[in-house]
Amino acid sequence: MDETTKKTDLAVGFPVPGWKGSSLPRRTGMEGQYCRLEVLDPDRHALELYEAYAADTEDRVWVYLSDGPFDDFASFKAWLEASAKGDDPLFYAIIDASTHHAVGVASYLRIQPEAGSIEVGNLNFSPALQRSPAATEAMFLMLARAFEELNYRRYEWKCDALNARSRRAAERLGFSFEGIFRQALIYKGRNRDTAWYSLLDHEWPATQAAFRAWLSPENFDESGAQRRRLGELIQEHRAA
Repeated sequence: MDETTKKTDLAVGFPVPGWKGSSLPRRTGMEGQYCRLEVLDPDRHALELYEAYAADTEDRVWVYLSDGPFDDFASFKAWLEASAKGDDPLFYAIIDASTHHAVGVASYLRIQPEAGSIEVGNLNFSPALQRSPAATEAMFLMLARAFEELNYRRYEWKCDALNARSRRAAERLGFSFEGIFRQALIYKGRNRDTAWYSLLDHEWPATQAAFRAWLSPENFDESGAQRRRLGELIQEHRAA
């Protein structure tokens, strides 16, 4: 058997012609109907975020994060200042469009332009942001920038495998479960098995259409309750 025959007998991945890589995220904001994202600025956002997180009197928002809770504002701001310095992770403050107050943070991280892979993480949504259209829209804005502006092929979501709320959120947003990395980390003196999820570029057009349908004002009744669920809309658009 000659060398050519040997090579053609091997399975290989599908071609990616003309691939030149993705772009690094820009330090600019993102604007939506219910929220906007601003590059994290501790001097502007620290006090509003500290007050927003204080509404969680049991500190549940910090349980599955590597840092926090913090004993006082000074230590919280010091953490924000350290977090805001770098470009990977690149932190954003999530601003509620109705109050113009910072109510949560999110970041891009593990940014690999050469592979076209980027992760969303460090998600910390205060009670004012949780289960709101603004929370969903913040994730939509970050997805749209990654796929439409920066040309990423793969968008990752990872969380502690015991973080049931984060896992439900990933599935609701259209991410596919890829498996558990056992004993992946140690944080806060305890083990973390990490659940991996992803959303790919070819899945984005249908997913984007579903997000837009869900975020439309027509999808909410007079009391603000959703008429159709996002997961239902994603399934419908992907099946079309």
